[in-house]
Amino acid sequence: MDDIATLKRIADARTLLKKQIGRVIIGQEEVVDHLLIALLARGHALLVGVPGLAKTLLIRTLSDSLDLSFSRIQFTPDLMPTDITGTEVIEENRDTGRKEFRFIPGPLFAQVVLADEINRTPPKTQAALLQAMAEHEVSAAGQTMRLKEPFFVLATQNPIEQEGTYPLPEAQLDRFMFNLRVEYPTLDEERTIVSSTTGGKREEIESILTGQEIEELQELVRRVPISDTVLDYAVQLVRATRPENGATHEFVRDWIRWGAGPRAGQYLILGAKARAVLEGRPTPDAEDVTALAKPVLRHRIVRTFRAEADGVDTDAIIEKLLDTVKP
Repeated sequence: MDDIATLKRIADARTLLKKQIGRVIIGQEEVVDHLLIALLARGHALLVGVPGLAKTLLIRTLSDSLDLSFSRIQFTPDLMPTDITGTEVIEENRDTGRKEFRFIPGPLFAQVVLADEINRTPPKTQAALLQAMAEHEVSAAGQTMRLKEPFFVLATQNPIEQEGTYPLPEAQLDRFMFNLRVEYPTLDEERTIVSSTTGGKREEIESILTGQEIEELQELVRRVPISDTVLDYAVQLVRATRPENGATHEFVRDWIRWGAGPRAGQYLILGAKARAVLEGRPTPDAEDVTALAKPVLRHRIVRTFRAEADGVDTDAIIEKLLDTVKP
């Protein structure tokens, strides 16, 4: 791809988006970058962090900076599938006087869906959400309806409170492009947060990109060329997570029970392409794959009991993989 003007337009859009988000969100630069990458790669994202780190506010602010419809679903143990997909009601037709069914769309019929505390709802409702994430469609009232594009699910999860929660099934976790860890702010960032949120000023967010522009950028990302070297590196990195692979290193067999599937490689490449164009580069390199390895792989690796007993988390395993597998 040699259209320099297009690359500059994308890089400028990234700058404007981050500027708008930065008016409300202090810090979290890497998380914001990863959300923009997911946006251009047509991926969903799961944000994991303790309460009070502005995960919900970040997603809402990102939505405000895009000219897309938005809905928030607060997931609870009593949430039913029809609460998110929509339901049928009986109404009287004013012209005929007859009773008729009318479908009222639920909050899934938005373009940006905030699934707040996603692990608090039971499997039946998770299944309805999974269909929307995987197929961009909803089955309700005896019919299947397409969701308006672009469509994103941005979910939040609290990692420390597990009472009354339902672990997300692996099939649903795999549908998230990224698992993003939202960390505590630095001292200076926290001072700024406390100062800016305890005053009377309220920031207004401007829309930077329309839905049509986002779809055009998504198509452009998929047309970005990539070298065989970078492609092979992403595939080798994913395959190295599988303990049944004969060439796998000993630490993989000791610490990993199940490795990542092919979707991880797809998201590594799409993410690398999106990261490159957002930075104004015509093609990605191996460093783009390395930079996205943790958010793409950390929720696709199932640790063994030995790894848990040794206190080895998935990020530590990925770091060791990156030290071992070279482009």
